[in-house]
Amino acid sequence: MPLRPAIAGDADLLWSVLLEAYNWNGEQRFHVEELVADPYAARYLTDWPREGDFGVVAETDTGEPIGAAWARYLSEDRPGYGFVAPDVPELTLGVLPGHRGRGHGRALMEELIRTAAERPTPVARLSLSVEDGNPAVRLYTSLGFTRVGRNGDSDTMVLTLGANGPLGI
Repeated sequence: MPLRPAIAGDADLLWSVLLEAYNWNGEQRFHVEELVADPYAARYLTDWPREGDFGVVAETDTGEPIGAAWARYLSEDRPGYGFVAPDVPELTLGVLPGHRGRGHGRALMEELIRTAAERPTPVARLSLSVEDGNPAVRLYTSLGFTRVGRNGDSDTMVLTLGANGPLGI
C-alpha cells in the first residue's frame, strides 16, 4: 500500500476522511456540509494546508485513496476536541469504508509519527480525541498514546515522541 505526503490537492479527500472519522461507528451521524459549518470540525481542515500542517495519504496500487492521517496546530482560543497545548499538533485519522480492518490505519499512524519526528523542528508530542466505544483506541494505545484528559464523551490522548519516535517507529 503506497503512502505519500498529503498535499493541497487532497483537501476534498481529507474532508471525506474527516467525515468517516466522525462517523466511525458506521452510522451516518454527520454529513460533510455539517462538518464544514461546525466551527470545531472545520478547524481540522479549513484552508488546508496551513503552515505547520502535515499528513499522509494511503492509496491502492492503482492510486485509489484508502485513507489519511494528518496533524494540525490549533490555538488555545480555537482548540480542537483533543487540544492539549498550542505546540502540540492534533491529529486526525480515517480509513475509508471497504478498506478497514487491514492494517491501513496503523500504517498511516506509523508514517505520520515518523513524519512528525523527522520534521525540521521535530514534534515532541501529538494529541488526539477518541470517542467512547471507538475501537481505534486499541490502535492508539498500542502505539503509545496515553489518556491525559476527558472532553464530553471522549478521551484526549497524547503520544510523546522520543529521539527515534515511540516504539522504535
